[in-house]
Amino acid sequence: MVIAIYGRKFSQEYSESIQRMIENLEKAAELFCIHEQIFDFLSSNIKFNKPVEKFSSHESLNKNTFCLISIGGDGTLLDTLTLIRDSGIPVLGINAGRLGFLSAITADEIAFATNCIVTGNYSIDSRTLVQLKSPGHFFNDFAYALNELAIVKSDTTSMITIKAMVNNQYLNTYWADGLIVATPTGSTGYSLSCGGPIISPESSNLVVTPIASHNLTVRPVIIPDNAEVKLVVEGRNQEYNLVMDSRSVIVNNKMEIKISIAGFRFNLLCPGQKNFYETIRNKLTWGLDKRN
Repeated sequence: MVIAIYGRKFSQEYSESIQRMIENLEKAAELFCIHEQIFDFLSSNIKFNKPVEKFSSHESLNKNTFCLISIGGDGTLLDTLTLIRDSGIPVLGINAGRLGFLSAITADEIAFATNCIVTGNYSIDSRTLVQLKSPGHFFNDFAYALNELAIVKSDTTSMITIKAMVNNQYLNTYWADGLIVATPTGSTGYSLSCGGPIISPESSNLVVTPIASHNLTVRPVIIPDNAEVKLVVEGRNQEYNLVMDSRSVIVNNKMEIKISIAGFRFNLLCPGQKNFYETIRNKLTWGLDKRN
């Protein structure tokens, strides 16, 4: 078994849990592949008894990798998409950040989660991706996102105007700070903070959510994920930000943006019986209502 590790430097309080994680995985792992971003840090703080090699991109990631472990927050896990791409390698998210919807494994659960990997007590949660179909030359020719594609104004002054079409049918012209096209996975992210609904991962939907809409009657709209969305930005500003998860580029006004569902999916490794509803219930503290 080959285990890949990606992440960011974590605080000392996680060191003991990460050390136990490695020791558990060494029961089954023959090789650890560690991303160059965290290689020196892990090598200095964690003891490995099995061979370790370094990788830097999707091209140098070992093709026999069983799973990739992301150590950090949700943003760290989102970054793994550019490493995994369409390989199908599942990702386990260890939460060393803050809230963590995707990186849902807490420090207290690390030993249990890694034991599940060794014993095969896990499930694979396959998640929808969105693709920037046109123009296709942005984001180093890998224009895919697990959470959302967003159009956001590039300064703090006037709002932007975004004309939206769904399957060539006119949806609306949004006067707003921006617009989000989110997957079910992304429905608990930026879209949620802008008033969008929570969508279960197995739903075949996307949600179009305005950011600070000037018209208060404009609400998020759920559409089927087999639809093609076209967006055109108008207004006085000549540039705006095009964002895919944590990556962004500056785009010129009047360019037509085409969005669709991707032809492959992103796999999350879920230890034991952990599920989406348990995660949102815990992360949003719904269970703290004393009536429950």
